[in-house]
Amino acid sequence: MERMTSLVLIVNLFIIFTSVLNQVSAKECIDGLGTCENCDQRCKTKHGKSSESSCERSIGMPIPFCTCYYQCGGFSSPPPPSPEICNGGGGICSQRCPETCCDINCAHKYKGGHGFCNTFGIFSLCQCEYPC
Repeated sequence: MERMTSLVLIVNLFIIFTSVLNQVSAKECIDGLGTCENCDQRCKTKHGKSSESSCERSIGMPIPFCTCYYQCGGFSSPPPPSPEICNGGGGICSQRCPETCCDINCAHKYKGGHGFCNTFGIFSLCQCEYPC
């Protein structure tokens, strides 16, 4: 009877260990993809067929924002080579147009573009990055 109890204990510990390991390795990541135009297609192209997209309207933002949810670690095969990145301007960042607004402006201005606010002295400029 004692031997059976030990075996059951070992099996239970193994099950608990593997379930915790799966939870750790199955971490979900989030990627903001700009405007909602072709949101699902862009999400699946960038992060694989198992990724899921969502168009969300943030408070104070006039345009919905595409968010892609995917399993961290990405594809099992190596990802395609990254395209060359170019830079451009997206205007001025301010309280009225913060970082999310800058990102949306860059997505509208440049195909595949993303933006971020870059502060120089007292000026905060919207800098865009996009595939060349």
